[in-house]
Amino acid sequence: MKQSEVSRRSFLKNAAVLSTLTGAFPAILTARTGASKPAGVKQASANEKINLACVGCGNQGAHDIKQFAATGLINVVALCDVDLGAPHTTEIMEKFPAAKHFKDFREMFDKMSREIDAVSIGIPDFAHFAVTMEAIRLGKHVFVEKPLARTFYQNELLMQAAAKYKVVTQMGNQGHSGANYFQFKAWVDAGIIKDVTAISAHMNSSRRWHGWDPKITHFPAGEPLPATLDWDAWLNIAQYHDYNHDYHNGQWRCWFDFGLGALGDWGCHILDTAHQFLELGLPTEINPLKLDGQNDYFFPMASTLLFKFPARKKMPAVDVTWYDGVNNLPPIPAGYGIQGLDPNIPAPSSGEIKASLNPGKIIYSKQLTFKGGSHGSTLSIIPEEKAKAMASKLPEVPESPSNHYKNFLLACKGLEKTRSPFEVAAPLSQVMNLGVIAQMIHEKLVFDREKKIITNNAFANALLVGPPPRKGWEQYYNY
Repeated sequence: MKQSEVSRRSFLKNAAVLSTLTGAFPAILTARTGASKPAGVKQASANEKINLACVGCGNQGAHDIKQFAATGLINVVALCDVDLGAPHTTEIMEKFPAAKHFKDFREMFDKMSREIDAVSIGIPDFAHFAVTMEAIRLGKHVFVEKPLARTFYQNELLMQAAAKYKVVTQMGNQGHSGANYFQFKAWVDAGIIKDVTAISAHMNSSRRWHGWDPKITHFPAGEPLPATLDWDAWLNIAQYHDYNHDYHNGQWRCWFDFGLGALGDWGCHILDTAHQFLELGLPTEINPLKLDGQNDYFFPMASTLLFKFPARKKMPAVDVTWYDGVNNLPPIPAGYGIQGLDPNIPAPSSGEIKASLNPGKIIYSKQLTFKGGSHGSTLSIIPEEKAKAMASKLPEVPESPSNHYKNFLLACKGLEKTRSPFEVAAPLSQVMNLGVIAQMIHEKLVFDREKKIITNNAFANALLVGPPPRKGWEQYYNY
């Protein structure tokens, strides 16, 4: 029986419970280490260009490759894309004619591993894990688009593997090298941002699945494959699905099986600085307050999720509330003012931002309230009268010494440290993983931060691992 003919919830429940990768819970963090030893990691010299292999050559992957090339610090030695030769990949193929071409990352590493210093990975969320793990095991430095991985457990394994193999890592939440990163850090260090008790984070632009029928009870029917597409390589570790155009070229983001919805897409850009500099870590509760159009297959039309983070050190507990959906706006505090379109916030992959409120956050502390956007967009104190009164007390904010791409490459040379390494990026991505589980099961989750397990729902706890990989892809869970 094909997966599309099986009850979605039945499939997930059976696949999660029967997973052989982790054994019985709560042993989710048992290291799945194999017999391999860390490979030698090459550090480029200060004057040497880095040989970069690029996995994902269209859409966001293409953008990343162009940004890396603009630094002048790389040689693009390999281009890998499951749809290489399709219209969305030809620009990159023509731009780097000397690079060798592959459709399967496994073949690329088999044939070119010795020629590769670092890897850029800009492919669908569900496929990040296997490519990243293979690169790490081979001792290659890795730049991986956000969110880092599709499941909580995958993030945990990548964090452990990166520490074991001592490679340079960076997640592609590009604003983490922008103005907001340095401002947020400076304001925390100076005591301007302190005693934060609540954050409203919001992304209210239309998403790709808006307009779909939320009552759907099956996956879309199979369609003829495009001539350029290697569908088996595209599926990667995911369970089998027949090809349909509504999985490909960004449409994968709509489905629980492949993406992490609006939360995974934008949460790592909006909440990154608060998560790091307020040392939020992992939540103790995730409560889906609102899920409009909840469906077992694709993401809700609108979500409101409450994440409860406990007190940390001398910092009070924080409630982070996430809002997505076109009309699902957070409460707007008095004195908020008008938030114009910020050029530091890029448009969604599905088109320009069309929302009454920019993607961003409102941060409430015991003394001050801040509003901010996404990516590198900076914070401001509201209302305006309070901002003017505080102006003389604000510290000088240093400029970024390098952008996110250059930061990664300089770290490969030992000249900088990456700003979003896996030890920072994986826990942030795990917050998104937990939110998506709450969206999937439509129930409150109680989470043990020490054991890293969900304590009130065995099904949800199994989803920390998720369905097992397709046969023949199990090896990536060993490092």
